[in-house]
Amino acid sequence: MRRLTALFTLSLLLFACGPQGIALPPAHVDTVRIATQNSHYIILNKEKGSWSVGNWQDRRTSVDLAFKALDADIIGFQEMESFARGNDGSTNLARDWLLDQNPDYAAGASGDWRSFPSTQPIFYRRDRFTLLDQGWFFFSDTPDVIYSRTYDGSFPAFASTVRLQDKDGTILNVVNVHFEYKSGSNRLKSAALVASRMAPLIAAGERVALIGDINALRGSQTAQILKDAGFSFLPTSGSTYHLNRGINLFGAIDHIALAGPLTPAAPAQVQRRKFDGRWPSDHYAVVADIQTR
Repeated sequence: MRRLTALFTLSLLLFACGPQGIALPPAHVDTVRIATQNSHYIILNKEKGSWSVGNWQDRRTSVDLAFKALDADIIGFQEMESFARGNDGSTNLARDWLLDQNPDYAAGASGDWRSFPSTQPIFYRRDRFTLLDQGWFFFSDTPDVIYSRTYDGSFPAFASTVRLQDKDGTILNVVNVHFEYKSGSNRLKSAALVASRMAPLIAAGERVALIGDINALRGSQTAQILKDAGFSFLPTSGSTYHLNRGINLFGAIDHIALAGPLTPAAPAQVQRRKFDGRWPSDHYAVVADIQTR
């Protein structure tokens, strides 16, 4: 009986892991390729083990290869943070590594940590886009107070934003979010705040792309608040969080949603691949080609 149980469990895990090593299709012509990636934080005062500095040295090549394979024009990151208790916030190993390895990209929604939270940068192609504006707001009762704790007092969570101008003159607003994972009420209030902050842009008929880790399914109440505000979520098949083992137990919690005159050229794709023999993160990247005209 124990052997049968073990075999059944193994079968479930193999089924959950799903296909590996399938490259993303080439970008559609005359579109903007947008992606989101929870990159997982790095613990600066931890030399070995999960998510340590040593672990980062081991996986950073895979992070760069995964980034290159996305071939995205715009990509928003969550948890792109290097921290230790008492750290001043000026160190960001993953952001600086990727920018160094990919000089064709710039980081929007990033700045001096004392006035701009830099753990959710939005990368964009330098030769295609001009950064017109960038901003942030925290999911709290005081959203314009930097690093203010979330509604129930847990760790700070926020949205980062950029306003980009394509070389053809098209304006695209991107809001990059990371909702708190433990508290459902927190997520509902966070979604409501995003809806409120984006409402003027949507009412003006502007193009708005929402990307990020909402820690909720597309059919959840959290997502419904954003749908009611005018966002359309792109269908995303299968898991986007995989426990850093390629184990896919539930539906997507990382999403791309669109408002205004934006349409998907194809369904969103999920980058379920190892690179350099490693998973870049415990989340898969989600990517979609968007028509802006």
